[in-house]
Amino acid sequence: MIIAALSPLLAGFGLGASLIIAIGAQNAFILRQGLLRTNVFILCLICAVSDAALIALGVGGFATLIQSMPRLIAIVTIGGALFLFIYGALAFKRALEPQTMTAASGQSGTLKSAIATCLALTFLNPHVYLDTVILLGGISSQYVGNDRIFFAFGAMLASFVWFFSLGYGARALTKVFEQSLAWRILDILIGIVMWMIAATFASALF
Repeated sequence: MIIAALSPLLAGFGLGASLIIAIGAQNAFILRQGLLRTNVFILCLICAVSDAALIALGVGGFATLIQSMPRLIAIVTIGGALFLFIYGALAFKRALEPQTMTAASGQSGTLKSAIATCLALTFLNPHVYLDTVILLGGISSQYVGNDRIFFAFGAMLASFVWFFSLGYGARALTKVFEQSLAWRILDILIGIVMWMIAATFASALF
């Protein structure tokens, strides 16, 4: 039973990891929170559980329904582009204010605002639906029965491993980020990434 499950499990883990491990809005946010050591566990859990839920929907056949609702996808795309533009602007603003850039300052917002930002970065990102619901859901159709379940579990496991590794692994860079210049560079990069993704979303509408 374990040997039979190994192939779809590894396939799901490998594909899930390849889609998740990329420079993106979620990862940039989790990296910054990990460096600040603020609300790391709950935010990593939210990202991983959200991915798991979307993967379950895709594997369960929800991909077909999503593809038949282009208006909903367009609304999410517009909302995501606007949110990422604002979030990017805030990152550039932080880069211009050195006094807010020390990990010890604790100026990372409340738990409530962090959770709201995390959820927005997750569910206002149409790429999340493309990767988890449509792509992983579509590929899972080549598996049947328990193999499909193992494939989905592998993809979900990749999400949990990645987000918690990123959130807690960021602490290894604490010494680097004791310098305000490192925070300035990070926030500039975050701003650039956010605006590039927002531009990609916007261009997809025209």
